[in-house]
Amino acid sequence: MGKDRVWIFDTTLRDGEQAPGFSLRPAEKLQLARQLDTLGVDIIEAGFPIASPADAEAVRLIATELRRPVIACLARCHRADLEKAAWSIKPAAQGRIHTFIATSDLHLQAKLRITREQCLEAAVDAVRYARHHTFDVEFSAEDATRSDFDFLCRVIEAVIKVGASTINLPDTVGYSTPDETLDFFQRVRERIPNSDKVIFSTHCHDDLGLAVANSLAAVNGGARQVECTINGIGERAGNAALEEIVMAFRVRGDRLPYEVGVDPAQIYQSSELLTKLTGQAVQSNKAVVGRNAFSHEAGIHQDGFLKDRRTYEIMRPEDVGAPWNPLVLGKHSGRAAVKRRCQDLGIELEAVELLEVYRALMSIADDRKVLTDNDIVAVVSTVRTTTVVVAEPVDPFDTPTATTHHALHESGYGHGV
Repeated sequence: MGKDRVWIFDTTLRDGEQAPGFSLRPAEKLQLARQLDTLGVDIIEAGFPIASPADAEAVRLIATELRRPVIACLARCHRADLEKAAWSIKPAAQGRIHTFIATSDLHLQAKLRITREQCLEAAVDAVRYARHHTFDVEFSAEDATRSDFDFLCRVIEAVIKVGASTINLPDTVGYSTPDETLDFFQRVRERIPNSDKVIFSTHCHDDLGLAVANSLAAVNGGARQVECTINGIGERAGNAALEEIVMAFRVRGDRLPYEVGVDPAQIYQSSELLTKLTGQAVQSNKAVVGRNAFSHEAGIHQDGFLKDRRTYEIMRPEDVGAPWNPLVLGKHSGRAAVKRRCQDLGIELEAVELLEVYRALMSIADDRKVLTDNDIVAVVSTVRTTTVVVAEPVDPFDTPTATTHHALHESGYGHGV
């Protein structure tokens, strides 16, 4: 039985770019859009045309050049927004208008100051108008997860009747939990007539650190489009990270039997280009694309990794196109990792030399965070030019009752877990 297809809707150029410090010029947006095309995302949300002339220009440029992916742009349920959106995607081989309005009572009363009926009317009018300009119309019910369920379903049913083919139900403020999200999508799909005729979409924010978990729960609940961004950038704490979604499907196909069109080998390059264009670095421990995501410094981890990578890796850096060397030498490293790094540098060490090099490097590591290849070469040179080689001393712990403990320590097992 084949896997269900999940469509990847990348909103790096819209929701991601709205985040403070992440704005891009049209030429930069086009450059990143080209990489997103190479990455293999299904839909690129290229911008919010009414926001500025530059945003409209960027959408138009991307719609003109890129022919494989669907090019989407955002529009409120206002005529001026929709007109600008229609103009922006007109050159696209596959263009989508993504229109939205809030449906929660909190947003309706405090922000929009309209009634539920006015909201319903605006949503229907917007979808109907957009449908005159493209066959591909997506409707989003902003703050869907905090909306009155019966009213939300009324809106969804009404916009489907006038032509919406994708229904996005965002967790706009990252309020939901995975169990709620799963139940929410199941209930909506059960309630809406002909729900199998449209694609339900999820768009989760990371305010509680649950964006990816909620997105995966939504897919398990029947959503077949995931809205996400490279590096998880976006409003406030950000969006669900594309790289985490894609690799979760790839690594845990037993629990998440879904397929996507994204090429994992292009993930790192996409992440790097985004950081280069925005000047915003990725946190070191960021899953999948962070500098430490595939790094091993603790001796026990390095020893296990060298014997069988699967002991401490559920995916490899090369799987996502990352060039990193997984073995990082520092004060927690063991002799096995030092020996391997020396071999990688073309240096073969005798047993006594290895011990001396290891001890010298660990002395340096006490004062530094990470040891470099230059440090290794310098230490090896020093050890080999020493006139008197000190033989390995008798270790008081090397007794029949402590042999196992000593062996574990020297291979690195004495350095944490």
